[in-house]
Amino acid sequence: MKLGKLSKRFFESTRGRIIAYLRGSQATVNDLAEHLELTDNAVRAQLLTLERDGLIQQSGFRKGSRKPHFAYELTSEGEHLFPKAYDALLNQFISVFKDRLSPKAFKEALQAVGEALAAEQKVPGRKVSFERRLQSALRTLEALGGSPRTERHDKHLSITSKSCPLAAVVAEHPETCEMVQRVISELVDVDVSEKCDRSATPSCRFVLSEQP
Repeated sequence: MKLGKLSKRFFESTRGRIIAYLRGSQATVNDLAEHLELTDNAVRAQLLTLERDGLIQQSGFRKGSRKPHFAYELTSEGEHLFPKAYDALLNQFISVFKDRLSPKAFKEALQAVGEALAAEQKVPGRKVSFERRLQSALRTLEALGGSPRTERHDKHLSITSKSCPLAAVVAEHPETCEMVQRVISELVDVDVSEKCDRSATPSCRFVLSEQP
């Protein structure tokens, strides 16, 4: 799969080269400085930015000749910068079913998938608090590839995510947001409305009805 122009420019930059080097491995400042032929301070400045952006994280220490050094690795958000074959497969899979099913049947199929995903993640027990149900929804959205947060405006609580777990398909198939909407609604057990941004950089926003 070819990288887009923006992605290609990013991976040619110093930060992009650091991200590429950390893919599937850990590295210290010294490792990166040697690989990139930069000074330690120049590498630290780039790592600080990447860490602030949530793309890398410290993953422990590595023994050095004098003292241990911090090792760095990619976060799940950092991993999502790389194109994956299943993005293209998912897009084609949805396109085929969308063409073969009626709009109503297609919507019902997406909702059924959302319900099935939620069923696997539901917190057991009859009297589960709203907070535990909410945390279950946040963990599930994170497991799907999102970076969920909660926001409160007036009487309404929203679940937002700057990284959309369906970013590869929502532009062409906006209906797929309904699948995530159903997951959240089933897990939190309240009505949920979808207010997602499907622009060039998709982000999620699901507004919950007033907390019980």
